[in-house]
Amino acid sequence: MDLALLRTFVTVHRAGSFTRAAALLGLSQPAVTSQIRTLERQLGRPLFLRQARGVTPTTIGDELAHKAAPHLDALVEIAETGLDEDSSARTLHLAGPPEFTAERALPALTELTRENGQGFALRASFGNAEEALEGLAAGHHDLAITTARPRGALLTATPLCDEEHMLVAAPHWASSISTTRLRRKGAHALERLPVIEVHESLPFVTRYWASVFDSRPAASGTVIVPDLRAVLACATAGAGIAVLPRYLCVSALERGDVLPLLEPAVPPLRTYFLAVRTGTLAMPHIARAHERLLRTASGWS
Repeated sequence: MDLALLRTFVTVHRAGSFTRAAALLGLSQPAVTSQIRTLERQLGRPLFLRQARGVTPTTIGDELAHKAAPHLDALVEIAETGLDEDSSARTLHLAGPPEFTAERALPALTELTRENGQGFALRASFGNAEEALEGLAAGHHDLAITTARPRGALLTATPLCDEEHMLVAAPHWASSISTTRLRRKGAHALERLPVIEVHESLPFVTRYWASVFDSRPAASGTVIVPDLRAVLACATAGAGIAVLPRYLCVSALERGDVLPLLEPAVPPLRTYFLAVRTGTLAMPHIARAHERLLRTASGWS
C-alpha cells in the first residue's frame, strides 16, 4: 500500500475535510479526492461518507486510521529527527492571546531560539481563541495557546495552566468601597462605578460577576480598550474598576498602584490549553517548544 496514499488518508481523517487536508498537504483538492478514491478502490471499501460540509469516516476508515496513524507519525519523527541537526533552519509559528503570549509564553520560548546554537526561529501572532484554532487547523501555526478546547480529531489540546481573575481598582476607588459593604450587598455595591474592559460585551466582568456574585453586571463599560495591559494602565490611572488576571497585576499590586476589591474564597479561574495539529509533535522543534511551555507553566502561579 502506497505510504503517500496513507498519509493523505490520515490527514483527511484528522481534518474531516478534503479541502482542509489539501491545504495541510500542499495539494489541490482534486488530487486529495483522487488519492482517497484510489485507496478506496485498493481496499474495496469506502473510507469516508461525503457530506455537505466535510466527510465522516466509515467504520473501516476509523479502523484503518487507528492502525496506520501511529506508524505514520513514527516515520515522520524518524525523518524529522534526522533533519533536526540543522534545527536553526526551522521556524516555530505560535499563536495566542496578546497579553498571555507576550508576558508568559514568549519569554519561556526565546531561550530555545539560541539554545547551543541549535535554536529555531520564532514567529508569533496574536488573536482570540477562534482565530488561533482556525489558523492552527489551516496549517498557519504550529502551536496555539487558547482558552477553548478544540473539538475533532485534527487538533489535540493539553491543559497548560489556570489563570486567576481579580477585581481591582486604584487606591482612591478601593478606599471608597467597604469590603464589608461589598460582601453584604454584593454586585449592587459596584453598580455606579466606572468599568474598564476589553470589549463592549464585558467578557471579564461578566464572567467574574457570574462566578462571585451569581449575577450579571448592571453597568456598561466606561473605558473599552482591546488589550488587558491597557486595561491595567487605565485602572492604575484611576479610570475605574477592572477584572484582570492576577499574573498581570503582580507588580502593580506590589507597588500599590491597584488594590484588590475582594478576595473570594474560590476565585474565578480560566484554563489555557496548548493545542497542536495531531501528529505534529513528531517534529522535534514543535515537541521541544511544547515541552518547554508545559514545564515552565508548572511553575506559574
